[in-house]
Amino acid sequence: MSKIHVYFMPGMAASSLIFEKIELPSTDFEKHMLDWVMPEKKETLLHYAERMAKEVKHENAVLVGVSFGGILVQEMKRFLNPRKIIIISSVKSNQELPIHMKIAKATKAYKLLPTSLAQNIDALAKYAFGTEIVKQRLEMYKVFMTRREKEYLDWSIEQIINWERATVDPEVVHIHGDADEVFPVKYIKNYINVKGGTHVMIITRYRRLNTLLPKIILGENVND
Repeated sequence: MSKIHVYFMPGMAASSLIFEKIELPSTDFEKHMLDWVMPEKKETLLHYAERMAKEVKHENAVLVGVSFGGILVQEMKRFLNPRKIIIISSVKSNQELPIHMKIAKATKAYKLLPTSLAQNIDALAKYAFGTEIVKQRLEMYKVFMTRREKEYLDWSIEQIINWERATVDPEVVHIHGDADEVFPVKYIKNYINVKGGTHVMIITRYRRLNTLLPKIILGENVND
């Protein structure tokens, strides 16, 4: 039996190091890490997704995306024939974005945010991962936040706020924590709940995810 290839895409500003504790049985799966590349000037999310899709070298691969990476892998699906799309701590459409992000879109207020974030690691950590990251182990998380260029952050926040997907793809599997601060669970529908999971649960709840992911990929009951 050939192995299932699983590609992991981190969240905004983060490197693939956030997946270092995610383990899949090597008998069945082979892990591949994706990382953010700099967007081209005025590049659309769809064009960026097309570029990133070229990094997926295997047919029928599984794509796993966290936060903004979850948004990206949904767009990458347009250019691939994936076995499965799994998003973690993310959203399935712009309808699941929190109200303050919808207001930011309407008022263009998001344009005021990114400039200072690139220089302020505390503010960036809070914006990208939630307040838990600031309260707990900020020094450790600095290692994960390798993409802090102003141009990248400006572009990323604009893509999230202005994401055009209004209809949920029913094939997308969504894992979400009920304590997520960035994308509050009250706006999220049809997801697999991780009790106590925050926006950084890819790091803090990795044991639960290590149990869930193989079952989801193989189509097994996650409630066992």
